[in-house]
Amino acid sequence: MKKLTTICTLVFLVVLASSCKNEKSLQSYLVETSGKEGFFTGDLPVSSILSAKADVSDQVKETIKSIKKINYAFLPKTADNTTNYETEKAKLKNIFTDNSNYKDLMAMKFKGMNVKVFYSGDTDAIDEVIAFGYGDKQGVGVARLLGDNMNPAKIIEMMNSVKMDGNSDALANFMKGFGGN
Repeated sequence: MKKLTTICTLVFLVVLASSCKNEKSLQSYLVETSGKEGFFTGDLPVSSILSAKADVSDQVKETIKSIKKINYAFLPKTADNTTNYETEKAKLKNIFTDNSNYKDLMAMKFKGMNVKVFYSGDTDAIDEVIAFGYGDKQGVGVARLLGDNMNPAKIIEMMNSVKMDGNSDALANFMKGFGGN
């Protein structure tokens, strides 16, 4: 009986220890940077930047409904924050290398920035699309598109069919953070 109790206790401790990983998540990073000096951060409901007034198919409208919101955090690089820029870039790189939930989708260079795109979920039912970018002139940032069972092909179709609302203050602030006009 004592042996059984010892084995049960050992199994319980192993399960408890393995569930208490101190894995840094993208969600905790976004919360941590919210309101932090020098960062542009926010949550954008998709309805604030996409205009469904365009003549689009019902399929595209369904795709829009599958997207909930966009979270973003961006630290512009200045002469005064080079160390902070490198620290934040390393934090984000570690989040994506140490977390098996994020799968590589693509990598590219865009306007002097290195951009990597990740996703979580199944390839035909994506829950998140994450763009992580950094550049020595622009800064470092991450944007996360959240939804339920998003279909990548349908999202591309939607982006080609739906007009972005250029008058949106939310879109303007988002684009300023990423070096847009």
